[in-house]
Amino acid sequence: MIRKLLPCLAVVFIAATGPNQFTEHTLKLEPGDRSAPATLAKAAFLEGTWAGEGLGGKVEEIWSSAHGGAMMGMMRTVKDGKPGFYEFFLLREEEGTLVLRLKHFNPDLTGWEEKDKHASFRFIKAESGRLYFDGLTYERTGDNLRVWVVMKKKDGSHSELEFNYKRARS
Repeated sequence: MIRKLLPCLAVVFIAATGPNQFTEHTLKLEPGDRSAPATLAKAAFLEGTWAGEGLGGKVEEIWSSAHGGAMMGMMRTVKDGKPGFYEFFLLREEEGTLVLRLKHFNPDLTGWEEKDKHASFRFIKAESGRLYFDGLTYERTGDNLRVWVVMKKKDGSHSELEFNYKRARS
């Protein structure tokens, strides 16, 4: 009887462990972990223009509404009245879940990543007002949006970078 239950218990244990805590506010998927099912309806709370402070200057993040199975967005930083860098993102429905891809650009629009490369964040789960991706979390509370992203340090350790925004426009 025990032998018959062992495969079932292993499946229950794997499902119960789920994603691991990465940093204080982010989660991490392990190799082979699957993303949870989701649609863009889970991300609708991101839509609009968000402005705040970060990275020693002003930061703005803008998200479009969902169309054609995707939401587009951009972030820009401005320090001492000069552009710092830009990010362009694409949040897409793929294979029954969500994938967030982004590319970084210098002020002259030269890319950080190679031409066909991008940073990619796999969806983990959604909770009330929160979206968890592998190493990235969005949290909306009223007219406030907080974003935490994991940054890899030169020594191989990780830290958490936080952005705090207020709604600027719907």
